[in-house]
Amino acid sequence: MSPQPLVPPFAVITGAQVSDVLTGSEKQVVDLVEEVYRLHGREESVNPPSYFLRFPDRPSSRIIALPASVGGEKATDGLKWISSFPENVAAGIPRASAVLILNDHATGYPFACLESSIISASRTAASAALAADRLSAGRRPRRIGFIGTGLIARYIHHYLESTGWTFDELGVHDLSPAHADAFAGYLGDRPGDAPVVVHGTAEELIKESDLVVFATVAGAPHVHDPSWFAHNPLVLNVSLRDLAPEILLGATNVVDDVEHCLKADTSPHLTEQLTGNRDFIAGTLFDVLEGRVELPADRPVVFSPFGLGVLDIALGRYVHDQLRDAGDLGVVDGFFHELDRYGRSSAK
Repeated sequence: MSPQPLVPPFAVITGAQVSDVLTGSEKQVVDLVEEVYRLHGREESVNPPSYFLRFPDRPSSRIIALPASVGGEKATDGLKWISSFPENVAAGIPRASAVLILNDHATGYPFACLESSIISASRTAASAALAADRLSAGRRPRRIGFIGTGLIARYIHHYLESTGWTFDELGVHDLSPAHADAFAGYLGDRPGDAPVVVHGTAEELIKESDLVVFATVAGAPHVHDPSWFAHNPLVLNVSLRDLAPEILLGATNVVDDVEHCLKADTSPHLTEQLTGNRDFIAGTLFDVLEGRVELPADRPVVFSPFGLGVLDIALGRYVHDQLRDAGDLGVVDGFFHELDRYGRSSAK
């Protein structure tokens, strides 16, 4: 008879611990994200469709479940459960909150619950930084503009800064002047002397930027004019729903995963509905990493990442293992109680 598989200890990992592990490890996180994209591209992962829990009485809010399994040397399964409640911002708390559950690949037992808003923001920012590096084809843009000025915009700037990007000018636009000014103040306090410009319109910012980052909560396209992109910028379409189909039809389009990205009324999904095909998609970021996508200089390049759960699982596992190796895991003793099929272990 084969020995009974060991049940892993269950740990709870706080946001403070996640932040401590990831701060200063930005380059390693970008490398990890690249590794996971390669695993996913080689079909060494399982990344089912995300499930959206929506509320008839709160149409702007949602909670999303992202189950995933990532292979490789540290194969791990799990689930990210992330909420987006835009009204939180007016109450003075972040829009998004999240937890991540990691499951043992051999037994299926959960072995960690992590605060995951920082993990989610970090993997999003690392993905954006990786894409910006590979899609700029060695010609890094010098003027960056942020449309939307929340946590994700801050993390993307931080990851670009931490991986060696410098800029001649930083632009900011937000529907809330107070939020735009606050983000501009944050950027102005960072190292370097690049001027920070608050733009009154999205059009003005786009035309003055070589790298445009969309990090909004827009539910439908609000940018429609292809002429705003006549200077062929690199666009990180992180929030996915800002750009109208006519913008994408005039661009070279790269996604993280075709099936995931072309759903839920994202800009690529709307473009597919309009054209009836997917010919406007040049390929995935994995294809770019493998050198299979041509990036012409005479068109805008738009990266639209739906956000893959495998990235969260891999980054959560990295945080867990760093804490475990340092002896800092907060293990919950006795979390799993019924560990004998017939109750013999608890018999008196």
